[in-house]
Amino acid sequence: MSASSDLHPAQHRALRELIAMATQLSRHWRALAERLPDGDIVKAFRSGADSADQLMTEITPAARAHGLSVGPAAESAGRVLAGLRGNVRDRALERNQAARLASLDAQHVTTLLRYLHELSDANGPPDLAALCGVWDKRFTRVESSARRAAAALGHDPESAIEPLDQSALGRAGQRLGSTIGGIGEASDRVLGLRRRNG
Repeated sequence: MSASSDLHPAQHRALRELIAMATQLSRHWRALAERLPDGDIVKAFRSGADSADQLMTEITPAARAHGLSVGPAAESAGRVLAGLRGNVRDRALERNQAARLASLDAQHVTTLLRYLHELSDANGPPDLAALCGVWDKRFTRVESSARRAAAALGHDPESAIEPLDQSALGRAGQRLGSTIGGIGEASDRVLGLRRRNG
């Protein structure tokens, strides 16, 4: 704990992680909303990104008021992570896969908020506990909305398995993923037959 802070080191770490993850969620979900077809999932991701931005505008000054330096480094970590997910991982995914994996971003933020609420409830300060409690409830709704919208992509299976990235590279990545999955399925089938016959 720094000399000027009244927060426990566990709160320091969790608050910095929260700011990084909220930054990551905001950037990643906005990028996904641009690549997905219009509908509930796009609305959920845009609304969730707005909520993450609002969370940061409230949590950052609250952390600073208790002597914790947060800002460019934590936000930069979130931007780098969002870039890796958006420019590397997501390129090889189907629309449904990218949406379902992205919904885990909200779960991470919600769990961090709940953890910070418990830390602050036990150790103080009360204002930080109250703020994290309010945001835990808000982000639980963000998480629920994203999961519901991602699952609803199953109503249109053909669209759901389209590559998220429609470029030649994205289509090649999605085909590679499908090929690897097909090889795994064939391997499991052969091993299953051997077990039954062996």
